[in-house]
Amino acid sequence: MGLATGIVLRGTGGFYDVRDDYGGMIRCRPRGRMRLDNLTILAGDRVSYTLLEQGLGVIEEILPRRSVLTRPSVANIDQLIVVSACARPNPQLTLIDRLMVLAESNGIEPMLCLNKIDLVTNDVAQNLATTYERAGYEVLKCSAKMGTGIDELRLALMGRVSSFAGPSGAGKSSLLNAIKPTLSLVTSAVSEKTGRGRQTTRQVELIELEHGSYVADTPGFSQLQLDGIDILDLGSYFPEIDRRSSDCRFSSCLHRSEPDCSILEAVEVGEIAQSRFDSYLLFLEELEQARIY
Repeated sequence: MGLATGIVLRGTGGFYDVRDDYGGMIRCRPRGRMRLDNLTILAGDRVSYTLLEQGLGVIEEILPRRSVLTRPSVANIDQLIVVSACARPNPQLTLIDRLMVLAESNGIEPMLCLNKIDLVTNDVAQNLATTYERAGYEVLKCSAKMGTGIDELRLALMGRVSSFAGPSGAGKSSLLNAIKPTLSLVTSAVSEKTGRGRQTTRQVELIELEHGSYVADTPGFSQLQLDGIDILDLGSYFPEIDRRSSDCRFSSCLHRSEPDCSILEAVEVGEIAQSRFDSYLLFLEELEQARIY
């Protein structure tokens, strides 16, 4: 039989569920040479495969990837939906910023989804949203419990391959259940003692929504290392820094203590949020330390 193509939804026990280009589902195993070459097949990969009998197939090749995330491990993502709870657990601004930089540095469009707005006042939710809206990001304010903002989130996902990412307890699975109740994804309450969620998603899986939409439900995590970013490029992955950096006196300005630095001036007058600038300085230091060692 000839080759066919499709998208990998999930891998289980050495087999991969592939949605073909006509809506069918094929369970495939990789060709032996792929295993020998240590090629890793990810959810989201476009693959070519040979169709066998009884709806089974053999994956022959991983087609060129548009993008790759490693934590969570998923390929060909159009946009990264960074999910943060407004409370229980409290927002981790540094983690949000790491994920935004990760998306930007991989050519993936980031979007911030603030969940659990029902647990805070309107002012608290709006102040958090404003920090990122002023930076240049699209921000959705949602409550999976109350159904607030779910239609807007569903529209943002339409026709695209997206990945949800964020800490455990932020409500990623709850949001997906609200978007498509038939999913019935397992969710978990946040611990009263630690204020953190227990991880309910165990592996990356590409979930089909509607109108050609896919979303990766991924394990929650709390740390993420930024690798492979040039120190001089870091500022370009902060939109509010990137917009102003051409006004600095030096083209190689790192925005720490250089004279006539437009970024330091913008932070001083409140045009750039202090929390965002603190994240930039932290990431810059981490990249410098990684280069030294």
